[in-house]
Amino acid sequence: MTEPLFTPPFPQPTRNKRTMLRRFFIGWHSWIHVLFEKSYTMKMGEVRGRGQLMYIANELPLVDRILKGGTEFPKHAELVKGLSPLIGNSVFSANGVDWENQRAMINPAFAHTAMNKTMPLMVEAVAAFLARIDGMDRSKAINIDAMMTHVAADIIFRTLFSQTLDTRRSFIIHQAFGRFQRYAHSASMLGLYGFPSRWFERWSERPANAIRGVFAPIVEERFNAFHAGQPAPHKDILQSLIEARHPQTGAHFTLKEVMDQVATIFLAGHETSASTMTWALYLLSECAHVQERARAEVMAVAGDAPLTPAMLKDMGVVRNVFRETLRLYPPLAFFPREVPCPMQMRDKNLVPGAMLVVAPWLTQRNKDNWACPHSFNPDRFDDPANADMIKQAWLPFSRGPRVCVGAGFAQQEVMTVIADVLRHYRLSVRPGYKPEPISRLTVRPRKGMMLMFEKIG
Repeated sequence: MTEPLFTPPFPQPTRNKRTMLRRFFIGWHSWIHVLFEKSYTMKMGEVRGRGQLMYIANELPLVDRILKGGTEFPKHAELVKGLSPLIGNSVFSANGVDWENQRAMINPAFAHTAMNKTMPLMVEAVAAFLARIDGMDRSKAINIDAMMTHVAADIIFRTLFSQTLDTRRSFIIHQAFGRFQRYAHSASMLGLYGFPSRWFERWSERPANAIRGVFAPIVEERFNAFHAGQPAPHKDILQSLIEARHPQTGAHFTLKEVMDQVATIFLAGHETSASTMTWALYLLSECAHVQERARAEVMAVAGDAPLTPAMLKDMGVVRNVFRETLRLYPPLAFFPREVPCPMQMRDKNLVPGAMLVVAPWLTQRNKDNWACPHSFNPDRFDDPANADMIKQAWLPFSRGPRVCVGAGFAQQEVMTVIADVLRHYRLSVRPGYKPEPISRLTVRPRKGMMLMFEKIG
């Protein structure tokens, strides 16, 4: 007997577009709550605010054109401004030749994210997470939201800095990033509707400085040691960034530039993965039959042995859970680009400077692209009928020249978390419990994620 598909929570779209005022008040808390039914199937949408004109490209050829256009469609100024207190002018926010030069300088650093190099670090970080779960009262539901931030941040900390991340600094990061998201989101909303946003932009500086303050001493010490001619204590991402040279001038990054790149890699390397881990464990908690299949696969492939990259390659069910989680809850729900010059897309004459949005949240939940688009069905990734859509309409890591270079790293760490958790615990949710996804900078549960952990064996 085939199990019925589970449809996890998402904001139910209204039949018609709301008024501008209503959109403002709803969007103040979350972007995805503003969407209406046609948002999920339209080819090309247009949203007029008092301060910003926005186009949303949903048609797959348009999506492909925009993302593969690379520097032709730069990151929108509103996104750059909102993130600047945290990541400055880094490879994520830079455009044009500046981006090309930065990307060339940081590419060698990602040799340190190779699967065989990072796997032991991930296994150790997940073991530390499981030890924390072991020490908790498991007769009650456990809020894993902050804990997923800790394990993801610990993994990237070990990879970036060759250090573990303690609970105190993890708490600072989780709390500060929550506040940063709130203030940056509010500033963007005000800007979109033509209201002054400087207050929220200033307020976002304090949590951004708190996050940067966690790793600033590490970066400063290593930077100063290198420029004083001292031998490198570690060969890791940080050391590669410090030693990187500009492709034309041969100059090294300044201390501020290293800090900006580190902040970007740290943010991209932990926040998006933490979001995916949180939603993946929730989906497995709701779907016992998928959970049991995944657990059986893990035990058949790995047993009780430490996980290796070769083992992960043989875990098709776990990999599909990862991919389906990203389809339903892409950490970055929207990719805002900027219209560089007058151009036409479909029946619209695009205005230079307007925001041009590609939305994984919409593309990956469009019924024209996927059957039962709001339902959790990891097996869809094994269906040959979906081969074209997997290539065209699954884009959580973007596509083209600006594709996320950490996609393989993210898949490995999330699969490691899923596999190791399933070997030790049976997951469930309290009857009637439903998390609420909200979309600000990333898609996270509004009030945490409460799951039950039952020890196996």
